[in-house]
Amino acid sequence: MSEHLTMFIVIRKDLIKTLGWSTGSVIAQACHASTAVLHKTRDHPDTREYLADLHNMHKVVLEIKNLPQLETLAASLSGLDVPHVTWREQPEDILTCISTAPIRRSQEVKDAFKKCSLFRS
Repeated sequence: MSEHLTMFIVIRKDLIKTLGWSTGSVIAQACHASTAVLHKTRDHPDTREYLADLHNMHKVVLEIKNLPQLETLAASLSGLDVPHVTWREQPEDILTCISTAPIRRSQEVKDAFKKCSLFRS
């Protein structure tokens, strides 16, 4: 059996710790990014497979320290051709989080997330 498709959602921890955003506001950013990436990749076979079994979806919500680390992660994902969305809160144009499309974990993908830890409020 192949590994489960998983979405990785990465949130900037400094939004809460330094900038004073509420946990609810940060969770909303994750929701925006995950919805956007599913829409953007709706015709991709992995996204179709992921959405075909709504009761068995896998998501991992991670945190990363700050904006420079989030930008580095986005560049790494692009270099690995991992479909993802970087979400910007508007009208402030603040990069808040990344969500990948549903993917299977490879060693390269695991390495890309090495500076992340599980999200804690």
